[in-house]
Amino acid sequence: MSTVKLIEYEEASAEVRAVYDDIMRVRKIDWVNNFWKSLANHPGTLKRTWENLKATMGEGELDPMFKEMIYIAVSTANSCEYCIHSHTAAARAKGMNAAMHGELMQVIAMASATNALAIGMQVRVDDVFKAG
Repeated sequence: MSTVKLIEYEEASAEVRAVYDDIMRVRKIDWVNNFWKSLANHPGTLKRTWENLKATMGEGELDPMFKEMIYIAVSTANSCEYCIHSHTAAARAKGMNAAMHGELMQVIAMASATNALAIGMQVRVDDVFKAG
């Protein structure tokens, strides 16, 4: 259950509707998901978050599907159920198949396990890793 009211398009202010319209235009969809509806309770946060996300996930050196897969990994590490589902759907829409998803989960699990070991044993970082 959400801790804030979801702001639907019909009840949104003009400022919020402008962001919703941009989200739908950029994503080529005809609806706005609950994350954005939640942020709409604070229009400045909604706009700033959308602009930052659009810039981060937009064109760049990294492939868009790869960016979504990184987002899944970070969301898994942070236990964000919403973001895991949202970005898994986005990655699938960008071409991630079941085998790729399985391999991604394997990498996330391995990183989590080795991170826990390195943290638990307070392993000193090799100087060669710090060099560059």
